Amino acid sequence: MTFAKTIFRLIAGSALLASATAFAQEAPTRIRGDIVSVDAATLTVKRRGSGDIVKIALASDVNVGAVKNVKLADIKKDAFIGAATETGADGKLTALEVLVFPEAARGTGEGHYAWDLLPGSMMTNANVDMVASGVQGRVLTLSYQGGSKEVIVPEATPVVTLTPAMRADLIVGKKVFVVATGSSASYKSSRVVVEKDGVAPPM
Repeated sequence: MTFAKTIFRLIAGSALLASATAFAQEAPTRIRGDIVSVDAATLTVKRRGSGDIVKIALASDVNVGAVKNVKLADIKKDAFIGAATETGADGKLTALEVLVFPEAARGTGEGHYAWDLLPGSMMTNANVDMVASGVQGRVLTLSYQGGSKEVIVPEATPVVTLTPAMRADLIVGKKVFVVATGSSASYKSSRVVVEKDGVAPPM
């Protein structure tokens, strides 16, 4: 399995599991924050928002990835993307961040479901059917199996794709996005997305 596929399945697939905890033995936990310390077996992170310090046991073959910026204008018709959104008072969806999937990962996590980037936020992994210009930014018409959504993407919205990284990139002070299993007393993970070249994971 390619690096891109494993990471995108981590991000998108975990969201599906989290939204169906009634059927899951062990729902994943998404951890966002800054690295406090790291050693051969453990990543310690200060969580964004709460400030809680959590320890995450890393698999010996942990897969470390990063993100790099791409231009909003590079999102074309028929691209497959993941967009975290918030819903405005008018019911319209506005993107908080956009992940552009490589073609090899097309279809990963397809759908529209709850996300926890902000309270009430959603995630839409879908095909781009149409790209138009709007007053507030680009307007993407997205379709997925069973539905479609229109998403406004302001010019300042982070738009990224994934890029490889190494375990050596896990450096104190860098921001990370980790999907962990287990409880707060025994988190564990086999994949980490870390800040690299000044670009932090916006997921």
